[in-house]
Amino acid sequence: MIVEITDLTHRYGAMLALDQLNLQIPPGAIYGFIGPNGAGKTTTMRILTTLLLPSSGEARVAGHEVTRDIQAVRREVGFMPDFFGVYDNMNAYEYLDFFAGAHKVAPERRPQMIADLLDLVDLSHKRDADVMGLSRGMKQRLSLARTMIHNPSLLILDEPASGLDPRARVELRELLKELRAMGKTIMISSHILTELAEMCSHIGIIEHGRLLASGDVATIMRSLQPHHIIEIHVLGDAANAAALAVQLPQVRDVRSFVEETPARLEIDFEGDEQAISALLVHLVQGGIAMTHFAAQASNLEEIFLAVTQQSTAAPESAATPA
Repeated sequence: MIVEITDLTHRYGAMLALDQLNLQIPPGAIYGFIGPNGAGKTTTMRILTTLLLPSSGEARVAGHEVTRDIQAVRREVGFMPDFFGVYDNMNAYEYLDFFAGAHKVAPERRPQMIADLLDLVDLSHKRDADVMGLSRGMKQRLSLARTMIHNPSLLILDEPASGLDPRARVELRELLKELRAMGKTIMISSHILTELAEMCSHIGIIEHGRLLASGDVATIMRSLQPHHIIEIHVLGDAANAAALAVQLPQVRDVRSFVEETPARLEIDFEGDEQAISALLVHLVQGGIAMTHFAAQASNLEEIFLAVTQQSTAAPESAATPA
């Protein structure tokens, strides 16, 4: 694992920001760290980047403990905070050159490295442009290039899409996918779930400093939804299709929307992929003509709501003393 967190706890005075957090991120993942404002996302990221000491517990990045191997951790991590500084009278090349020097990149290596990074984030045409004059989206991409100036293995991005227009968000999403293809591991936080829905391979859901769920998206979805909603569009008698479907023991319920054209059925189905395939065969052999047959996909908003509702419904543990 590139990130390993064990019983991580942090307090701001009497306020408990992280409550015995346990979390793992595998290499090559795009890990969506999801939670409302104040859930503990930024605190976790600041500890992983050695900017904040935990009250207790342990965190490791690429095998290096964050409180004992600070310089080794910083070599492995590129951090883009939610708000980052830019400087007057500095162009995009000079901005990256400044941080390359801060990371002790050899002067002879910098020109080609900076050119490659500007090309990667599609800012080569802004090489000599004043940083303060760049758009919000361009500043975000330049800041992302800055996080990679020392070629870290882990990128930690805190609310990177905040304040971006729709086009800039699409560009950022495609850039993150490209970085993953290059072998980077990316931890990205957001409280806007739709920003992460199409890019994450793994997610962690945090609320009130506690990790409620963590793992690859497919596994979490299966654990939260052991049954599926199969949507079919029927040409002909929808009632006959419904009657055929309920013959199978895995069918829990069938909802018909006959006013639509073609008629639509939603089949609440409990079974694996083989059982879903058997349902399709059963309907086809029963003479049902269909134009659509597919399991409805859950999105991150549904997953988040399901996990947090389970947490709310569970009995609250005794409050930890300050």
